[in-house]
Amino acid sequence: MDLQQQFTEAVANSKLLSNKPDNETLLKLYSLYKQGTEGDTTESGPANPFDFVAKFKHEAWAKLKGISKDEAMQQYVDLVNQLKGQ
Repeated sequence: MDLQQQFTEAVANSKLLSNKPDNETLLKLYSLYKQGTEGDTTESGPANPFDFVAKFKHEAWAKLKGISKDEAMQQYVDLVNQLKGQ
């Protein structure tokens, strides 16, 4: 199975986890997903400075700048597999 197939499967599996991950892990999943599907963010941040959820999500994604899409997809797959094992 190639990386894209593993990634697609991991995305589906992330929605079936028996325990909801903590917020930090959810941000990690979100940022790895965005980096794996879109690459580096080109936005400076959310339009509404009081939208703290959007702000944290953007900051988490921005921290991954420079990581290749393939590397982000592999980290996402690894994280979901780790969460499934818990």
